[in-house]
Amino acid sequence: MKNSQQGADLSTADILKLIIEGKPYDWKEQYILGSQVRKLGNAPAGSETFLVIQKPWEDELIGDDDKVDLARPGIEQFCFRAALVLTINGKTYKWYKQYITGSEVRKLADIPATEQLFLAIEKPWEDEHIGDEDKVDLARPGVEHFYSKAEGPKKVTIYINHKPYEVLPGLHTVAELKAIAGVLLAHDLEQVIDGKLTPLPDNGKVEICGGEKFISHVKDGSSS
Repeated sequence: MKNSQQGADLSTADILKLIIEGKPYDWKEQYILGSQVRKLGNAPAGSETFLVIQKPWEDELIGDDDKVDLARPGIEQFCFRAALVLTINGKTYKWYKQYITGSEVRKLADIPATEQLFLAIEKPWEDEHIGDEDKVDLARPGVEHFYSKAEGPKKVTIYINHKPYEVLPGLHTVAELKAIAGVLLAHDLEQVIDGKLTPLPDNGKVEICGGEKFISHVKDGSSS
């Protein structure tokens, strides 16, 4: 009687516990493969296996050949998740949550902060700009397609005859500046530099950085 009881104690001591999709299981080896977890828990087709990690850390994706040590402190928990598919700049990615934020899309595809992120929308509707905190539901019908593009230079403000105008920075011809403000080509255009008027040749160019001021007048020198 004593020997049989001791044998029962030894076999029980060799059993390790794990939880799969909330259901407890026994395992008699120190390690378990991802494929064995899937078989034991009858994983749904098309799903992936995850080792549940205490928050705020992310759950760990477990491949079929990955080994998990069940002898570590605590009881290891596993779950199965269906992969949601998305594309970013033409490349396919998998995601295992219903929602994905703009910052997560950027991290997934290594998109720099200098580029804008968009969600492609079926035409004739406009594509949707996605901010870092914006959430996109990947469980909707179809595959969500994201793309990024470099943000163009922002417009700056210049003043012509005391009125503000928005233009792109860089070189502009005098003729372009006249056209922006509706100044007659026959009139002269002068730039205000350090409080003084500096004449600009009709065939000249001006480097625009923002904040420049210009005054036009008829060629005889009287005020326009």
